[in-house]
Amino acid sequence: MFKSNYFKLFMNFNKVKYGKNLNLYGVPVIFKKKGSQLNIGENCTIKSSFLSNLVGLSQRTIIVTRTEDAKISIGNNVGISGVTIYARKEITIGDNTLIGGNVKIFDNDFHPIEVEARNIDDKEAIGTREVVIGKDCFIGCNALILKGTKIGDGSVVGAGSVVCGEFPGGVVIAGNPAKVIKTL
Repeated sequence: MFKSNYFKLFMNFNKVKYGKNLNLYGVPVIFKKKGSQLNIGENCTIKSSFLSNLVGLSQRTIIVTRTEDAKISIGNNVGISGVTIYARKEITIGDNTLIGGNVKIFDNDFHPIEVEARNIDDKEAIGTREVVIGKDCFIGCNALILKGTKIGDGSVVGAGSVVCGEFPGGVVIAGNPAKVIKTL
């Protein structure tokens, strides 16, 4: 498997903070807007090559802060495979969390909901709400985590789920829309 440690040079140039033992497989897209914060903890693994995860990744990992005050915090011992993490406000991922292939995590709507604001591309009218994923969580492949979601420590999100809302720790969340289906 191809490790792309040279990409860390770009991350350093872009002032992305990362801890020791960051493992990059394939070439991710990791970029922070000037003035924003993007921190990756220690002992993290980010997979971006097709063969790096047998789920079959449909894309490279993309981690982006889109505004000057956006913040992404990824804890220690986090595993990520072909995931998109896109913040206009704030996304926090706790320690020891595993995020399966092709998961999308968004803290915003990308475009305004209102027609008039969308037609003039009013970036200030884009809805945003913080996303918090606790520690020791597992997010199954192809899940979609939407703005305002809070997932408690030790919870599991089923593959393909569409998650929006607040969920306690120690539960299995699944479906579209996702709901608690089991307590662990």
